[in-house]
Amino acid sequence: MTTGAFCTREVVIADKSTGIVELTQLMRKHHVGDVVVVDKQGEKVIPVGVITDRDIVVELVALEVDLASVTAGEVMSRELVTGRDTESIWDSLQRMRRKGIRRMPVVNEAGSLEGILTVDDIIELLADELSTLAAITGGKPGV
Repeated sequence: MTTGAFCTREVVIADKSTGIVELTQLMRKHHVGDVVVVDKQGEKVIPVGVITDRDIVVELVALEVDLASVTAGEVMSRELVTGRDTESIWDSLQRMRRKGIRRMPVVNEAGSLEGILTVDDIIELLADELSTLAAITGGKPGV
């Protein structure tokens, strides 16, 4: 299975100038823990960073930074790791493990955002596959 076939296609995005308060409101509205920061280049939407709820808490709230004075571009991850929509889930998972990340934007051949792959997505996939496997054996160990 390819990463593009499994990734979440509805990605919450913002540009670098989006304020952190607005960003947190987007997270709350869409019930997500991350926002992909993008540059729009015509029809292309190019991911340039990711901001997570943890980033906001650890880097801003814990340091008592005035949230109204900070933009997405100032907080977003600097070394963005992306996956290709044509690569296998296994290859994407290995990259995520090597880089120590739980969320990875997925891009097409042109580098435009196609979706996002999360550890939770992969856990859900594996749980479904294990359920299917259990159904084959009738749920009975050793059968």
